[in-house]
Amino acid sequence: MNQMNGGKAIVESLLLHGVDTIFGLPGVQTYAFFDALSTVGDRVKLFTPRHEQATAYMAYGYAKSTGKVGVYCVVPGPGVLNSTAAICTAYGASVPIVCITGQVPAHFIGSGKGHLHELPDQLATLRTLTKWAARINHPAEAPRLVAEAFQQATSGRPRPVSLEMPGDIYLAQAPVELIQPTGKYAAIPTDPEAIRNAAKLIKGAKNPMIMVGGGAIHAAEEIQALAEMLQAPVVSYRGGRGIVSDEHYLGFNCAAGAKRWAETDVLIGIGSRLQLTWFEWGRPKGACDLKVVKIDIDPEQSVRLRPDVSIVGDAKEAARDLLTYLQRDCPQAPSRRDEFESVKQRTWQQAQTVRPQIQYLEAIRKVLPRDGFFVEEICQVGFTSLFGFPIYSPRTFVTCGPQGNLGFGFPTALGVKVGNPDKAVVSITGDGGFQFGLQELATAVQYGINLVTVVFNNESYGNVMRDQQRLFDGRVIGSKLKNPDFIALAKSYGMAAYRTDTPEKLEAALEKALSENAPALIEVPVPTATESSPWELLKPF
Repeated sequence: MNQMNGGKAIVESLLLHGVDTIFGLPGVQTYAFFDALSTVGDRVKLFTPRHEQATAYMAYGYAKSTGKVGVYCVVPGPGVLNSTAAICTAYGASVPIVCITGQVPAHFIGSGKGHLHELPDQLATLRTLTKWAARINHPAEAPRLVAEAFQQATSGRPRPVSLEMPGDIYLAQAPVELIQPTGKYAAIPTDPEAIRNAAKLIKGAKNPMIMVGGGAIHAAEEIQALAEMLQAPVVSYRGGRGIVSDEHYLGFNCAAGAKRWAETDVLIGIGSRLQLTWFEWGRPKGACDLKVVKIDIDPEQSVRLRPDVSIVGDAKEAARDLLTYLQRDCPQAPSRRDEFESVKQRTWQQAQTVRPQIQYLEAIRKVLPRDGFFVEEICQVGFTSLFGFPIYSPRTFVTCGPQGNLGFGFPTALGVKVGNPDKAVVSITGDGGFQFGLQELATAVQYGINLVTVVFNNESYGNVMRDQQRLFDGRVIGSKLKNPDFIALAKSYGMAAYRTDTPEKLEAALEKALSENAPALIEVPVPTATESSPWELLKPF
């Protein structure tokens, strides 16, 4: 045992779990934690943004793009509440992040005396937003609870977790015994009977479809092999993009998948909430009978989605077991390359009508290296990217998932770049969403986070304004924006900035910005009247 305070006990435990990057804003209750970070030298890189929301979004982007656990630290009360938008994002997108926060002094908890940053019941609040949350009441408890936090965050369906420690316990000295990481909880083994039942359904299918989400990212090889055997298109919406490359004739985006939906007789969902099928597409009139096979590590999904066959287990192992079983009893399906390539080509031709968004996305795709990261946003170009930006490998399309958090993109992209410093990262954003976190331009410059951000400026919350015009007799309220001069603003932070107004100019500016390997902003004015709606392809039924 070593004598150390609570802050040091947490930091040393994080080091044992391989943490080398932390995002955080120091404050009075967490001073001892940050002081402990100052003693470990370059073993941990600390990034301090300008707002608590950004600390959590950066941790989210870091985790989602690397597959590691993202860690951030903020003060309790308003500090941790400021970060909860990103916690919601991580929960919905099943991404492991660890929130470390403080508390009022131990003897004030629950007293209601109005201590600095006091919430009525912070731990209860965090438990409603995370997979697991706990309080460290003594420095000696820190190693065990840090280990459990990582175990909870990464086991089964990965999700955010939280640890709080009272401010006086951060400072308290005690003998502390560090412990090694405990690893993940054992996964539920694949049920052979469920595999057999799934195979029976699949064997009789004429038009099977595989739908993948973020829970299948690590199973790309097995899923492609299964798809090639069945000649089934692999459809992804957001989190599963790149599991099968868009260049492969079986790699379908959501718009192409919709064109095969009515004929689909067996749907195999792998690591996906199947949002397209239940919330976006529905079942079109005249569609054939549909059977659903669901593979998911979260056993609750079988209750929520009520598939015909539920296989609970890891996506990689379950897909491999299903493929092995089918290979024993089923012949290889004849190639449908020409048929599927024709569907994809027709879809791409239809996507060309979504102008100018598709043209700007094509310009970015020309410049962004194949292994570069593209971070979308809730904006017109972001919506279009769901079907209009080809993706070639898992994790390189970074999304906020089902929460649809406006403003997540720019701070998330900073975390992506921190986690992948040698890869090109491009963040796209609208002018409205960008202003949720534009102060983080300072963070990019201070830490040399060489992200290129493209701001599409239509001087509005574009989708809101379109809906108001369409649904409320043209009445518009609260959706028009008066913006700053983004170029002058970026330059005031010491950042390179460019303004372009055509796809060709964007291509040239992006190529220059990426080659200079420095933080940069590119503004693209796009008048709202010139933007076509992407929703015909996103909600076709």
